[in-house]
Amino acid sequence: MITLHQQHTEHGEITIVRRRDTGSCIYRQGGSYQSEADSRGVSLASYVHAIHGLVAQSAAKSVLVIGCGGGTLATMLTYIGVSVSVVDVNPTSIELARRYFSLPAGVPFHLGDGKAFLIETEATFDAIVVDAFVGHVIPAHFRSPDFFATARSRLTPNGVVLFNVHVAHDLDPGADLVGAAMAHAGVPVWVLDTPGVLNRNSIVLGGAVSGLAKPRLIIPPEFSAAQIAEELDRMSFRPCRQLPAEPG
Repeated sequence: MITLHQQHTEHGEITIVRRRDTGSCIYRQGGSYQSEADSRGVSLASYVHAIHGLVAQSAAKSVLVIGCGGGTLATMLTYIGVSVSVVDVNPTSIELARRYFSLPAGVPFHLGDGKAFLIETEATFDAIVVDAFVGHVIPAHFRSPDFFATARSRLTPNGVVLFNVHVAHDLDPGADLVGAAMAHAGVPVWVLDTPGVLNRNSIVLGGAVSGLAKPRLIIPPEFSAAQIAEELDRMSFRPCRQLPAEPG
């Protein structure tokens, strides 16, 4: 690994490294990997390609991404003509996403908390994506029914919410707790998951999701494309398990 950048911020230490064998860039914050991308900013994470494929299917024209990291999803959405905005509490993230991960300079960035932004803005979006972590933990206010009620009020009539959740194993209730909070806001909910895989990313979908099919690889990265396509193929939709939503 070659260290390209290291910086302490109030939200944790950020390190950007490049792999010697492939040349891919990795965004690491507080000891956790946030993003990895090829030279064009195309992600090497299958869950990012899953969200990208779902947004493309939904025919969304305007997307809000809460959580920046390396900005790979936003970059990939611009490649298919989507108008995308990013909101994050850390101004360093957007600077590094543009410098090392090819995030276009024209992508609007809003500094601050994602929920506060949704409350304050008058804009509506065809899709809202939440991919915000502190380490492996999603901030509690993003998991509450109140957050999803706010998000729903900022969606267009056929809009969707897509929420990335890290789950440790099949009995981990994390994705279903998020789904329960979504359902409390009165939207249909499905989970895109890969049963049997440890420490995986599950995507919780709410809103106009009934017509969505399993996503496919649209923008192959410069390497690992076959592996990502195989991982996407192993994903499947399932109903959200009935759990009480977390308070908030």
